[in-house]
Amino acid sequence: MVKRIAVLTSGGDAPGMNAALRSVIRAGLYHGKEMYVIYDGYRGLLEGDIHQVNKDFTSDIINRGGTIIRSARVPEMKEEATQKKCAQILADYEIDALIGIGGDGTYRGLAALHKQGVKVVGIPGTIDNDVGSTEETIGFSTALNTICDCVDKLKDTSGSHQRCSLIEVMGRDCGDLAMYAALAEGAEGVICVEHPLHEDKLFRKLRKMKAMNKSHAIILVSENLYDIKELAKKIEDATGFDTRTEVLGRLQRGGSPSAHDRILAARYGALAVQTLVDGGGGVVTASIGGEYTTVPIEEAVEMKHRHKHGLRDLIDMLQ
Repeated sequence: MVKRIAVLTSGGDAPGMNAALRSVIRAGLYHGKEMYVIYDGYRGLLEGDIHQVNKDFTSDIINRGGTIIRSARVPEMKEEATQKKCAQILADYEIDALIGIGGDGTYRGLAALHKQGVKVVGIPGTIDNDVGSTEETIGFSTALNTICDCVDKLKDTSGSHQRCSLIEVMGRDCGDLAMYAALAEGAEGVICVEHPLHEDKLFRKLRKMKAMNKSHAIILVSENLYDIKELAKKIEDATGFDTRTEVLGRLQRGGSPSAHDRILAARYGALAVQTLVDGGGGVVTASIGGEYTTVPIEEAVEMKHRHKHGLRDLIDMLQ
């Protein structure tokens, strides 16, 4: 039977991680478990930075962005020797189960520890929404709201100067932030892995807008796909639209989590603890088709991101 549960946050921080931490700790205490936090993710686990906490630890953190137990990336977790050391440290502290909040890298670390005999549960927390085993990750809603707030402001100055604005958002191999923001903002274009750039089509549209004396054009671009400064110059040369670039960067990670992310975090945290109480483990929490469930961690780490093809078609229809 699980008596002691530890929790860590790992990888890139996401709004709502503290809300998930709160949920895990309070749910664990409710079920009579001893609760522990590990500072600085897997780095803190390797260094034994592990502390028992009570309900007071969770006071006034539900609305805070980032993660109060901090995060770190630990490439050494790919090495079996490091994995065995982490498992032994948990055993030395007599910790029966580990809950990890984060994205793909966090899951892979948990999966490795699961193979070492550690009872684990993963909670999806990343603004990119790129975890294949779930339709929704903690932090995505807040980051999307942040992007929309920034684009709303950029529209004002873009319209004042009749400019085309290329706005780079996070997402890497997942275009959800770009596509959802484009749909929410009525953007004139979106460029991401699921919605690739078609230069002729885009240039033709912008030339038409320029000829009609439209006040501005907004184009959302996922990071690491293009050099947006070079793309801006190509747009200017091909369309005559004065084009400027904006990189929102880590601004998207910060801020108080939305009500939606806080509730999502509460559900995931409670489900993670309940899974352990019921004798389960070796899984990750997920939201699929409106239902909250768990997925075996071995399957979760192999799942690809669920591309939103229907969303892409809707964007094309409304642009």
